[in-house]
Order: sequence, then C-alpha cells, then structure tokens
Amino acid sequence: MFRLLVMRGFALLLLAAPAAGAVEEALPNESAAHLSTLGRKPDWSELDKYQATITHDEFVQLFRQIYATRGCNPDLIKVELDVARILTAAETQNYFVLHFAKGEADRRPVPRWWAVPGALPNEARTAGPLAGFHIALDPGHLGGTWAQMEERWFRIGDAPPVEEGNMTLQVARLLKPRLQSLGAKVSLVREKAEPVTPYRPSDFEEIARQLLLRTGVKDARENFDGPADPEKEQTIAWQRELLFYRNSEIRRRASVINHRLQPDLVLCLHFNAEPWGDPHHP
Repeated sequence: MFRLLVMRGFALLLLAAPAAGAVEEALPNESAAHLSTLGRKPDWSELDKYQATITHDEFVQLFRQIYATRGCNPDLIKVELDVARILTAAETQNYFVLHFAKGEADRRPVPRWWAVPGALPNEARTAGPLAGFHIALDPGHLGGTWAQMEERWFRIGDAPPVEEGNMTLQVARLLKPRLQSLGAKVSLVREKAEPVTPYRPSDFEEIARQLLLRTGVKDARENFDGPADPEKEQTIAWQRELLFYRNSEIRRRASVINHRLQPDLVLCLHFNAEPWGDPHHP
C-alpha cells in the first residue's frame, strides 16, 4: 500500500515585471553571504518602478503581517512617514529610498504584464471563458532518470516505480488541451522528464564545499551511502545534487516564467508520492 497521491495546484501572481529577454545566467562561482542559496547581488534600481505605488499604511501592514511577522532590525529598513529607507550596503551606509503614495488619488499603477479578469472586455470571452489568458503549467520535480536523485521515487516489490516528476508531466499534458478548449493559451515550463536548468551537479562542487564549511563541516565526505544515510547532508555529493535539482532548477524555472513566458497565471503541479507505512496508521 502507499500513501494517497495528492495533487496540489496553486496559482502564483507574479509581483514584478522584468523586461523580456534572454534567461541564460552565468553560474555563480561562490556562495554569496547573507543571500539565499545561489542568490545574486540585487539590482536595487529594479525597485524604482514601484515608487509611489503603495501607501505608508499598506507597506507597514504587509511588512508586519506577512513579510516580517517577527520583526526586523530597524537598521535594515527604516520606515518613515513618507518613505522607507532600505539598507543596501552596510559598509558605506547606502540606502534605497522607496517613496510612498500619499493616498489613493496619488497612487501610481503597479507595472505588470499579466491581465486581471476585469481587464478583459466581455467580447473577448466569445472564444471561451479563458479566452485572452495565458496560463503556464509547471510540472513539479524532474522524473525520469533524475527521480531517485531528487528522492521523488519509490516502488513496492517488483511493481513499476512511482515517479512524481513523470506524474506531474502527464497531468500537465492532460490539462493543456482542456484549458485550450476553454480559450486559454497554454505553455509548459518543462515538456519532458529533463531539468530546465542547463547546469548539473558537478557544476556545484565548489559551492557545495563552501556551504558545508560555512556550517562548520571542515572535512566533508565526498559521497553518501544512499538516501537512508543519516549523515548524507554533510557530504559534498548530497549538497551538490541538492543545489542542482532544487536551487538551480527552481531559479531557472522562475526565470523562464518571468522573462520568457510571462503568463497571466502559473499552475504548479505537485504530487506527494511516498510509501504508505503502517496501513492502520498512515
């Protein structure tokens, strides 16, 4: 027996509008401090497009209730009546200054490429209820020969293995014509059981070593003894694989969505495929 397979689809409204263009990026050659894994130094000028698009009260509400519910060092973000000052360089005390809208009448529109339902004229719906909308389907995980590496694979006895990445891709292929029949334009973020990122685990050897050193692992083992190895997270091999199929792959897909596809809606498809365990206490 195995745990019920659950598909989760969720829509992501993209909050920025980067210019369309190439999505190729150079591989980072080191793990940047104080940034998320494989993160790059931010270009703060990208936030200029959001000047006067939000009021002081809205900013404070979102900041306290969503983005920093446990508080934030006041030296990093200083919220004043008319502006928020965001520290960009501690050494030089440089700040990015975000100006608030004084009120609804002064609010500038948020730049975005996607359409909201109310923005489409009724006559656009004659071809179907989703006519005029571009939907991107993102089949989660990788599947195929990568399924065991990403630990999204299991089998019972001699039965064919359950591979999450293959299942999400099959669901995306079934959904695509159905959405198209409703008038939508549909794109797949990946169309086969292969990574979207051009990089492979071997490309992350040095960054894996740096990450382990940063966490205090000085003499890291090169390899681990399978997924049940209790110390696998302290090995170079496990870290570089994780950097490949999770960090690099997810960043690459986000880049494809934001820069190349630029859809109105993204549906990320996932399954949880795991052994059931005790059938009486799943």
